[in-house]
Amino acid sequence: MIVRMKRAICPTLFSVCLTSFAHVGGALADLKLCNSTPSRIGVAFGYRDPSGMTTEGWWNIASETCETLLKGALPSQFIYVHAVDYDRGGEWGGKNEMCTGEKSFAIRGVHDCAKRGYKKTGFFEVDTGQASEWTIRLTDTDGPGKQQK
Repeated sequence: MIVRMKRAICPTLFSVCLTSFAHVGGALADLKLCNSTPSRIGVAFGYRDPSGMTTEGWWNIASETCETLLKGALPSQFIYVHAVDYDRGGEWGGKNEMCTGEKSFAIRGVHDCAKRGYKKTGFFEVDTGQASEWTIRLTDTDGPGKQQK
């Protein structure tokens, strides 16, 4: 499944490739994010656990590399992601508003972001189904289906 998001600054499209992996043998389940662009990116993600919604960030991910954002079983079926392109501008985002900080953060709750000293940021939703491991691949596409701002 590929989800395409408009780039906020540049007219090309960013896309997200989502891949689930079956739990094999004694392997640990993780949430991974791969940066398949020529730029450095910053990533934040959110999820619901028994205590409510949480957002965490920022992971700085070099071009053409993957990082584990969360070790162990996925906390929920839905994961929310926001990423920014540090080198060329633009972002991957969505309509799910959550709180983010300027520097490294772990924030409980998604309400009253500004009152609590945080920024309200749009995240896109990833439905992981019942997968125990999931990889999100962020790409910058210029091919067929390209849309202008």
